[in-house]
Amino acid sequence: MNEDTLTTTARALVAPNKGILAADESTGTIAKRLASIKVENTEEARRSYRQMLLTTPGAEAFISGVIMYHETLGQRTDAGVPFPAALSERGIISGIKVDTGAKPLALHSDEKITEGLDGLRDRLTDYRERGARFAKWRAVITIGDGTPSEACIVANAHALARYAALCQEAELVPIVEPEVLMDGDHSIDRCEEVTARTLGEVFTALRRHDVLLEGILLKPNMVISGKGCATQAKVDEVARRTVRCLLRHVPAAVPGVVFLSGGQDDVTATAHLNAMNRLHADNPWELSFSYGRALQQSALSAWGGKADQLGAGQKAFFHRAKANSAARSGRWDEGLEKTAGKV
Repeated sequence: MNEDTLTTTARALVAPNKGILAADESTGTIAKRLASIKVENTEEARRSYRQMLLTTPGAEAFISGVIMYHETLGQRTDAGVPFPAALSERGIISGIKVDTGAKPLALHSDEKITEGLDGLRDRLTDYRERGARFAKWRAVITIGDGTPSEACIVANAHALARYAALCQEAELVPIVEPEVLMDGDHSIDRCEEVTARTLGEVFTALRRHDVLLEGILLKPNMVISGKGCATQAKVDEVARRTVRCLLRHVPAAVPGVVFLSGGQDDVTATAHLNAMNRLHADNPWELSFSYGRALQQSALSAWGGKADQLGAGQKAFFHRAKANSAARSGRWDEGLEKTAGKV
């Protein structure tokens, strides 16, 4: 393990004013996105869509890295350049989703365990040879009646730690993603409680496996009300509680926290990130973003699968990346949304 390589890459991914594009949807998930704009889910459609995002002019000012699905890592631009090489030319770091999805947890069928550890060491070696410099593994924690169980939290934390250790062995920075889902009618209090339990167990497992904390990034949920909760916490409360939870459970050695959007709409996800950086400017770690839908949805709609709308899709993506870049230092405000689509 080369500690300098890991720490340098981790810091580059959370460089000031930059964040990560999560474009790692599985073939099944992206099928739903394409269906929403009436585009058939073919390999070429997936390549064209992701090329639209990855080649957006000027996005390198706001995007430090891109998480790709394994299919995308092997695809090329229209000019025949592999996507990792095309990104590298612009100073953007290539990443790869390496888990194989969340499956029912044995004896806890209403909870999930993420799989994909079998054969991971060899896959990581291959991914690095193909240009990846960081990876991602997502664990799913559901809040419900009697959930999450201790078994679910411990099992997922253990898997995250084993994955992270294997990544660092292969000189790939692991993004550790324990996601407490927004689904449900739980309060923000309950979300904070479960997020605290989850983060505590994850970092205990990472220490047990001798994972270098300076060479990872954490990708957590925000502490937020469940989607079905009658009382939705306001932006400043989400910011205050999220940072409080992180301060209590995330070591200062971790260079950055790159939030997932978790089903929030694009503007709300930006507003929450902005409030955290505005209210808490002296955090021990960088507070950044690793958004999927919250960076992509407006671009997907503007592009619509039409070649003559490529520019419109790229302008929409550029705007969302720029907005979240401003939120990295608490400089975003709703007035900036009026410039949507203007490069």
